[in-house]
Amino acid sequence: MNQQVDVTSLERRGDRELVVTRTFNAPPIAVFRAWSEPEMFQAWWVPKSVPGLSLVSCDMDVRTGGKYRLEFGAGGDSDTMAFHGKYLEVVPNERIVWTNDEGEEGAVTTVSLKDQGGMTLLRFHEVYPSKEVLEEALQGSAVALPEQLDQLDELLTSKAE
Repeated sequence: MNQQVDVTSLERRGDRELVVTRTFNAPPIAVFRAWSEPEMFQAWWVPKSVPGLSLVSCDMDVRTGGKYRLEFGAGGDSDTMAFHGKYLEVVPNERIVWTNDEGEEGAVTTVSLKDQGGMTLLRFHEVYPSKEVLEEALQGSAVALPEQLDQLDELLTSKAE
């Protein structure tokens, strides 16, 4: 039962929203773990197509009210960028909602997982504070989402074997 499930759909909705969907040949519990366990998250989040970029630190307290901090390295020891935020809602194996950078300028991201007979329909939904911030994301970080979800699929496949 190896169905073709690796199609990522990226859709802009209105001036401030982005919705990405993908079906994985893995149960929601496995997909949730990949989003909520730092070791697993580090294994797939950074796009391999970006040379020299690595996730050097990944602190995640994935629970409602918990916080996260991701620190990326760009080649040199001192060249790092940190991103942080707060988990607004966490329902294990179903939903994670978080802020990006804990400020008014950051997007709010929701990852929803729906069981589809042992497979998982993932819906990644971001609401940006303005049209301009969405435009910036569509030229930057959002471009990598299909590749990142391909990497997640590879990780889930390797864990299932």
